[in-house]
Amino acid sequence: MSEHTAFDPTHILGLDGYLKPFLPAIERRYARFQQWKDTIFQHEGGYEKFTKGYEVMGLTMKDDGTVVYREWAPNATEANLIGEFNEWNRSTYPLSKNQYGVWEVEVPPKANGQPAIPHDSKVKISMILPSGTRIERLPAWIQRSRFWNPPASERYQFKNPRPPQPQSLRIYEAHVGISTPELRVGTYKEFTQNMLPRIHKLGYNAIQLMAIMEHPYYASFGYQVTSFFAASSRYGTPEDLRELIDTAHGMGLTVLLDVVHSHASKNVLDGLNAFDGTDHLYFHEGSKGRHELWDSRLFNYGSHEVLRFLLSNLRFYMEEYQFDGFRFDGVTSMMYLHHGIGTGFSGNYEEYYGPSADEEAIVYLMLANDVVHTLYPSAITIAEDVSGMPLLCVPVKQGGMGFDYRLAMAIPDTWIKLLKHKSDEDWNMGDLVHTLTNRRHGEKSVAYAESHDQALVGDKTIAFWLMDKEMYSNMSDLSAMTHVISRGLALHKMIRLLVHSLGGEGYLNFEGNEFGHPEWLDFPREGNNNSFHHARRQFNLVDDELLRYKYLNNFDAAMNHLEERYGWLSSPQAYVSLKHEGDKVIVYERAGLLFVFNFHPTKSFTDYRVGVDIPGEYSILLSSDEKRFGGFENVSLESKYSTTAMEWNGRKNWLQVYIPSRTCLVLGKM
Repeated sequence: MSEHTAFDPTHILGLDGYLKPFLPAIERRYARFQQWKDTIFQHEGGYEKFTKGYEVMGLTMKDDGTVVYREWAPNATEANLIGEFNEWNRSTYPLSKNQYGVWEVEVPPKANGQPAIPHDSKVKISMILPSGTRIERLPAWIQRSRFWNPPASERYQFKNPRPPQPQSLRIYEAHVGISTPELRVGTYKEFTQNMLPRIHKLGYNAIQLMAIMEHPYYASFGYQVTSFFAASSRYGTPEDLRELIDTAHGMGLTVLLDVVHSHASKNVLDGLNAFDGTDHLYFHEGSKGRHELWDSRLFNYGSHEVLRFLLSNLRFYMEEYQFDGFRFDGVTSMMYLHHGIGTGFSGNYEEYYGPSADEEAIVYLMLANDVVHTLYPSAITIAEDVSGMPLLCVPVKQGGMGFDYRLAMAIPDTWIKLLKHKSDEDWNMGDLVHTLTNRRHGEKSVAYAESHDQALVGDKTIAFWLMDKEMYSNMSDLSAMTHVISRGLALHKMIRLLVHSLGGEGYLNFEGNEFGHPEWLDFPREGNNNSFHHARRQFNLVDDELLRYKYLNNFDAAMNHLEERYGWLSSPQAYVSLKHEGDKVIVYERAGLLFVFNFHPTKSFTDYRVGVDIPGEYSILLSSDEKRFGGFENVSLESKYSTTAMEWNGRKNWLQVYIPSRTCLVLGKM
């Protein structure tokens, strides 16, 4: 029996008293979670055993070289293991079925003790349905598109312990395949060699890897998964991925997996769809089991065996690859029966606790977080949710869903709207600050100016919105600094620092955006003649000392290293003392630092008075106007600023600074 923690609403009502009318719904979700947890502990040996399904299901090895194969396919009436090892013979290795619909066969070793199924050889399960139809499938629990069983000498051995959980989370979101300037798919080995040192030098302490779970369609960006336990073979081998993660750990980098449990590819031959000939093995049947926009299948989170599959999937990546946590994709789609399709979220709590909430999926997410945090207390989980679901990032034992962070998805949308539809003079400082600070009390957010979503075809990077075609002709130090480039460089730096320091308790950057990557992201597909031109990150641009991309890259590193030193992400939310619409100035304090932003397109201010709570002498720790950041050095870093003990803008003291147009400053006490 699992340890029962009685539901106590005290904590959540302390966070948000408006939840009181919805306590029955919250308590019902908690009771359903506890019921599943009790079932797992009573009948499955608890989380420890239940989440190691990959050691029992699929293709596993005995010490004597015997290969054991087990598969859940209750609708099949006959099953045979076939592959290159038996020349695809459909009768030599028949499986037997138990009362739970699980098929099993043992393949004895060869006379010399070697497995009869060679390492890296093709295998499938061949099944007969009640109708007499024969179907053949790739094993659901397969750990590569082939049987992966390398000799001990070829298995990667982890050398480095997991780094401790970062207090301030600075995430570098990356895709292995595009992490090369060349017109091809990048590899795990190249990422280890070329990208990890780059990420470490920039001052990020976590990497979020996208598109790792096997997906046949490259242009799906990794979000149409077929084999959930298989790391994508297009980048290299499982051992190569293990080396990547171990090397990252050696640099002190936390590695998160972008996990896709919100839906699955509708592929039949190499996916889970219609695995045993039915519509409803892993998924809901009919329309409930289909996502009309994504053209994919939706899991049945109320199924015992589906829970075994998905929770074991999380454990597998934590154990076998040593990932440090997960960014859960498509959480909004999971939590609502309408999947967010054609639905806006106003913030009315009826939207979260009414009949449109999918409690089966919500309880699965509670279980997933409870499993991960129980077995790996230092693990990190992040939810991709646009709806604003309350209690998403409150521990499960307190009645929440158990995530550590949510993505602050309104922030990037705000920047794109401003850049597309508003002139600089019309930017509203109050609205900007509201978007960056409007987050749920007691729940942590990961802020970002842009992620992979904003770079996809049909949109473009912030740098390209700012500078557009001039990035092709005026990004060289040998060319004149045009107005467009000057504005673009200045605002790109200001946008990132504002989001980094004001927008959340974590920060995320999508690879390439640290140096203002131009254009957009588009994978090879029929619509672009299978071109790799936009399916790569052009690191050659930032490595070229003659180009101005280096200035944005330098600023990104300085920003991260300053955060590492002062820890504003792990500090309480900032106190904003000024949002001046006429001057376009924003001033706030966080972690003992004073942040000053002048967004005015033409006006610079001499002796501009700003409020600050802590008295003393201040100096500039970071200025976006420094020469190494492509600035004009109008602000002297040698200047000292003494406070005057007089209330100003709600603060106990003030000091005066020179803030040039489109410049941001960070001041700290000397």
